[in-house]
Amino acid sequence: MTSVTRAPSARDRLLAAADELFYAEGVNSVGIDRIIERAGVAKASLYSTFGSKDELVRAYLEARHRARVERFTRELVGIDDPRERVLEVYAILGRVFGARPFRGCAFLNAAAEARTGTAVETITAQYRQWLRDLFRGLVVEAGAADPDALTAQLVLLYDGATVGAKMDHDPTPATTAQALAALVLDSTLGPRQ
Repeated sequence: MTSVTRAPSARDRLLAAADELFYAEGVNSVGIDRIIERAGVAKASLYSTFGSKDELVRAYLEARHRARVERFTRELVGIDDPRERVLEVYAILGRVFGARPFRGCAFLNAAAEARTGTAVETITAQYRQWLRDLFRGLVVEAGAADPDALTAQLVLLYDGATVGAKMDHDPTPATTAQALAALVLDSTLGPRQ
């Protein structure tokens, strides 16, 4: 039996081009003509698939969000101790920083360019809520007396590591954030037994 390899659909090619260009250059500075050219599709394909550039941006960010959730879920699944899972979040972040040219958080970058009331604002807010919920769930499992305060501290370390890695072109802020998170956990939850 002969295996038939199917070419990526126009939708897949448009999303791949958007992912590459939007992440590298920003959602506002990349026009649809460049995306269409990179994807190798007709302009009509973009409009029939997404309807507008804003909807393509939404799909790009939604795909990034799904990939982030899947990666963190997959990489945290084998760790039973919630405290260790908190620290592993920063290790995962370090791997993200070192995996390819790191241009910062796609959600933070897009949010910096977003106009009020756009799809970008909605998707970036959903991403931020997921991140807070991830940390909050872990610290609740770890027995934090004030999970909201501890969540805010851990998210701040996450954000700081992300900005530091982008600005300094260096993946090591994740290691620093992980060490600081361990200190915060020790001071909040008590030292490990």
